[in-house]
Amino acid sequence: MIEVEIDSIRVSLMSEHRVIVLKALEKELYLPIWIGPYEAEAIAIRLKNVDISRPLTHDLLNNVIGEMGGDISNIVVNDLRDDTFYALINVDVRGTKLEIDSRPSDAIALAVRAGVPIFVAEGVMERASITPEEDITEDAQGAQEEEEDLSAFRDFVEGLDLDDLSS
Repeated sequence: MIEVEIDSIRVSLMSEHRVIVLKALEKELYLPIWIGPYEAEAIAIRLKNVDISRPLTHDLLNNVIGEMGGDISNIVVNDLRDDTFYALINVDVRGTKLEIDSRPSDAIALAVRAGVPIFVAEGVMERASITPEEDITEDAQGAQEEEEDLSAFRDFVEGLDLDDLSS
């Protein structure tokens, strides 16, 4: 198992879907997973510590597990079949270990609420992860100048609040 953290949530300009990017803690590996806009919003709300007046679905599930005497220990993105990721929510209920099948987006939304680690199976990471590429033909000076030229544009794009476009 490879422990990961949430690196970012990206917006697709081609559809309403989002991409959550998980980053390995001890390696330069990134795992992009397409998720729906509602799950992305649920994850982002918790990561940004936004106060909401009523519990969302993932808050409710976290509360129900706790009220029934369970503790979420971690979540694992455990499989990739036919371009679909699978996950498990690992719960301990009074000494009994449960593995609950889940979509990765829902498992991650639950993990950020419960404050538990997120893992990815090594086989999944081997098949679907990406590593940053270095262009060895470009000198470091040219790369730095290009980065500086694009920084204003990048800041503008990253600062866009696309959720306001629907109103």
